Amino acid sequence: MTSSNEQAADAANAALLADPFGPLRTKGYLMLLVIAAVLGVVLSAGAYGFLQLVDKFQHAVYTDLPQGLGFRSTPTWWPLPLLAVAGVLVALTVQYLPGNGGHQPAEGLKTHGGTATGRELPGILIAALLSLGLGAVIGPEAPLISLGGGLALYAFRLLKPDADARTQAVVAASGSFAAISALLGSPLLGAFLLMEASGLGGPMLGIVLLPGLLASGVGSLIFTGLGSFTGVSAGSLVIPSLPPVDRPDIAQFGWALAIGVAAALLGTAIHRLALGLQPRVNRRRLLMTPLMGLVTAGVAIAYVEGTGHPLTDVLFSGQSDLPQLLLHAGDYTAGALTLLVACKGIGYVVCLAAFRGGPIFPALFVGAAGGIAVSHLPGLPFVTGAAMGMGALVVAMLRLPMTSVLLATLLLGADGVTVMPLVIVAVVVCHVTASRLNRPAPVPAPTPGPVTDPGGGSVGTAAT
Repeated sequence: MTSSNEQAADAANAALLADPFGPLRTKGYLMLLVIAAVLGVVLSAGAYGFLQLVDKFQHAVYTDLPQGLGFRSTPTWWPLPLLAVAGVLVALTVQYLPGNGGHQPAEGLKTHGGTATGRELPGILIAALLSLGLGAVIGPEAPLISLGGGLALYAFRLLKPDADARTQAVVAASGSFAAISALLGSPLLGAFLLMEASGLGGPMLGIVLLPGLLASGVGSLIFTGLGSFTGVSAGSLVIPSLPPVDRPDIAQFGWALAIGVAAALLGTAIHRLALGLQPRVNRRRLLMTPLMGLVTAGVAIAYVEGTGHPLTDVLFSGQSDLPQLLLHAGDYTAGALTLLVACKGIGYVVCLAAFRGGPIFPALFVGAAGGIAVSHLPGLPFVTGAAMGMGALVVAMLRLPMTSVLLATLLLGADGVTVMPLVIVAVVVCHVTASRLNRPAPVPAPTPGPVTDPGGGSVGTAAT
């Protein structure tokens, strides 16, 4: 029997299909746009503060603290105690505060399926700050999406506690739009990410899209203005001063195929290992999370000892260090880049399983390092190799092809337009290959059973 709530939802869906633009003509929708704009201002300012806090935290514990203790530079062993402490504190936060510290990043980038409640937000914030600030190989995007959506919904429920579930969902999505767009530096890129990840489509897409775009657009202006007002750079994903690249040729097309397949293999391995490790961490969280932190510190130390390059190449999300990797690609040998992919890849696996954050920026960094390493072979400029590596590894981890292409090309400014066809080829090849590598196990056919006639006698077996 259908409940009254289900009947009301069916009626609303039918009305939306009959007149997709009907809600846009209502007074309530105009008020929703005003609320979205206000939320965009507040949440973008919050996102700015969150990212600046993470940056200051990282600098304080990895630069200021060792200098304050009398070291001339950060000791190579320095990440060991910090990541062990990070593991203990994150484990305690996840275990004892509501909300599980946010979703587990080994499961991908979740943008739907429930918004964080007000009582869950502190745990998500604390777990993210500890993970990101103390060196875990994890990105800030997932916590920002959860915090943006959760804060928007919490504030809206205070203003309109009687709002229906659909309106609340639109407000939560607008908050997530504003927060993620502030990080990515582009309202359109944030919109693509959230739409593709949530699977929105049809008439509902337009209803959610306008408030979200308005919130993210207004928020991006505030985000940029805050950087100018405070004198602290808000950061940009666009990497300046890269050498121009030539138009794609047949050799580069061949490299796109090869990089797509290689990224599918690497991304599938990272994803499977992280998912396989996650239950073991969850069973003994207070022991395993610090241990995963020590593993991350260990591979960072091994990388420094083997190459002489800084710890930050392996630690952290890679968001701040990706421009330096590309601008100074000539300082890295093919061997150093290969070791970087291996060490940061291991750190990525264990941090996905144990810490809290998002999967995007480490995938961008590892993909760029792998693409630059391949560019030491003939026929591939390093900018083109980095772009294809970034797009391919992101799609291997997220399964969002349009977002992966945009992320990899918008990062490169003017060069991104030139290399976009090759990035598209690498992303498509990787996406198809990874999908085949991750095919679900076939469901066994039901065992034929006896068929009973109306009189109660068995007359044979059921056809399959």
